Amino acid sequence: MNLFVFGLGFTARRFVERASGRFAQVRATVTDPARIGAGLDGVALRTFGPDGDDARIAADLAETDVLLISAPPVGDGDTVLAHYAEAIRASRVGWIGYLSTIGVYGDQQGAWIDETTEPRPTSRRSQGRLAVENAWLALGRETGKPVQVFRLSGIYGPGRNPIVKLREGKSQRIIKAGQVFNRIHVDDIATTLLASLDRPRAGAIYNVTDDAPTPPQVVTEHAAALTGLPLPPEVDFETADLSPMARSFYGENKRVRNRLVREELGVDLAYPTYREGLAALVADARI
Repeated sequence: MNLFVFGLGFTARRFVERASGRFAQVRATVTDPARIGAGLDGVALRTFGPDGDDARIAADLAETDVLLISAPPVGDGDTVLAHYAEAIRASRVGWIGYLSTIGVYGDQQGAWIDETTEPRPTSRRSQGRLAVENAWLALGRETGKPVQVFRLSGIYGPGRNPIVKLREGKSQRIIKAGQVFNRIHVDDIATTLLASLDRPRAGAIYNVTDDAPTPPQVVTEHAAALTGLPLPPEVDFETADLSPMARSFYGENKRVRNRLVREELGVDLAYPTYREGLAALVADARI
């Protein structure tokens, strides 16, 4: 089988590292041409983005069996579908995975939710995500190709986690009463995608998230306790120095269940809470 990945970012790179042995050829896109040559061993990189597309992509898709879309929407739509919907329809692709976000559920006022909960995104960013999800699912229905949507919670892993923020002095201990977030270790995302490859289900939607929705300041405190790094002072959410995007995340409060990936895909999370995830990062020095 051959794999093609649109968007070789943090999550997709980890999936490729874990899955590359399953594929005869792996091709993936990057937006910055300067990154060509800086990819993973054995991965053929292609440019895809505002500076233009590699002319080989359409031919690559004709030879693709597994297609992962990790590239985010741009503007009001999905650039992959805008450029390559017909090539994908005509291809032999037998599994399509779209990486989305639990942000499509919007604010659930701290309630527990699962895949049966109706999405009600409030931000334009999450509304766009839901529209793209629906577009990919529609393509799957039209073509008979199994499309799976993976709604990811806050992603962390080596090089991208609360310990790094503490070390770099970029961490804030923001306090907002009742606020919780789910998280997911990048390795557990890769495990879930691999399990779906073995058990494809057309039209499936999965919440890929941990078992422990937790106030963000508690996670920061735990990271500081593990490492002995200085703990930043508490900051009230209303006066915190946050970008508009970061502030928008605090406008959504929910507790997300992951039962479906466990029961349908047989996934046992290696890091069911942030405690196991951060401890593993410290233990193997992959902070």
